[in-house]
Amino acid sequence: MPRPLWAGAISFGLVTIPVKIVSATEDHDVHFHRVHLADHGRVRTQKICELDGEVVSQDEIGKGYEIAPDQTVPVTDKELRQMPLPTAKAIEIAAFVDAGTVDPVRISDSYYLAADGQVAAKPYTLLRKALERSSKVAVAKFAWHGRERLGLLRIKEGALVLHSMKWPDEVRDPQELAPREVEVSEEEIGQALQLAEGMTIEDLSGFHDEYREALEDIIAAKAEGKALPAPAEDGKQEKGEVVDLMAALNASVKAAKESRGEDGQDATVHEMRPSKKSTGTTPAKKRAASKKSAASKKKAAAKKRSAS
Repeated sequence: MPRPLWAGAISFGLVTIPVKIVSATEDHDVHFHRVHLADHGRVRTQKICELDGEVVSQDEIGKGYEIAPDQTVPVTDKELRQMPLPTAKAIEIAAFVDAGTVDPVRISDSYYLAADGQVAAKPYTLLRKALERSSKVAVAKFAWHGRERLGLLRIKEGALVLHSMKWPDEVRDPQELAPREVEVSEEEIGQALQLAEGMTIEDLSGFHDEYREALEDIIAAKAEGKALPAPAEDGKQEKGEVVDLMAALNASVKAAKESRGEDGQDATVHEMRPSKKSTGTTPAKKRAASKKSAASKKKAAAKKRSAS
């Protein structure tokens, strides 16, 4: 089991469930050191007091809040631990809501809640079964890393999962970002829906981090003194051309059908019309082309088996 990040209890009415928080995800990113380009020596960050210019060690550093210029109020860790909060060492369930009513934008980091000891087994199972049968999620409050947080409790394969959430006032209003109203025909909407249907999959486990893999290849090549991998084609079009929206949809639908073994004959493809603006190949086309290649290989293998 990963190292626990927090230990406390779930407060569910009069029920108390001792739990430990463990991270639900792993970091597979490639992390770089900052180095001096001349000799590759490590460059580290030093904490320096701006008043006396002295380098300060970690045990000399505390928290302070600036209430006015040149006036800071120090706050100690002990004072923070003694705050009169019911959520100081508890995940306090405040309400239950339908899962579909939760805005995904508000969901932040995810953690697993492990039962802390045998005494937690029964109440842990009780809460799990209650959530499973109600098809609801629990809204909870908890204090962690110096602040009170809002959380969401749900079930994943028999385990309780805690999602840290943004408070309502932390989510920006998206209306100011929406584009101006433009006309979209019913035919274009229909083709977009047909494309979405053709690209629908049942499982997301096939996705992987291609950027990290390419970065690891570069690092391995440099470490072994080999030539760097050839850069990928960017797929950009010539300047002055733009993909006609309807033509792009038709071509994408056809490619999606062919990748599923359909003939794609009922997909109408229009000629691309030149324009003044430039755009790149859509991700949908790249995925469709990849699926088409995979489907062709499967067909060839099937024919070979039937012939033998």
